[in-house]
Amino acid sequence: LDLLVALLRRSGSRTPFQVISGYRSPQTNAMLAAESNGVAKHSLHMEARAIDIRLSDVALCDLHQAAVGMKAGGVGYYAKSDFIHVDTGRVRYW
Repeated sequence: LDLLVALLRRSGSRTPFQVISGYRSPQTNAMLAAESNGVAKHSLHMEARAIDIRLSDVALCDLHQAAVGMKAGGVGYYAKSDFIHVDTGRVRYW
């Protein structure tokens, strides 16, 4: 939650986050990983340490840059699916 609050402040948004995916059970994660090569088999979603989000009043590329600038964990950019991934793991970007 601290990461999301900091990201909201950094982005300047006045709207709530739209959550695409938060915690995933191992079964749900395995199903998603089998259907897509973009889902990690050992995803931090299964540890409640990752979330996929968007903000309606912030361009996705701007939200991505705000998250990258925080250097607070992993940040993924999924333009076609219209969301970014943020997590509290090691700092990395994709």
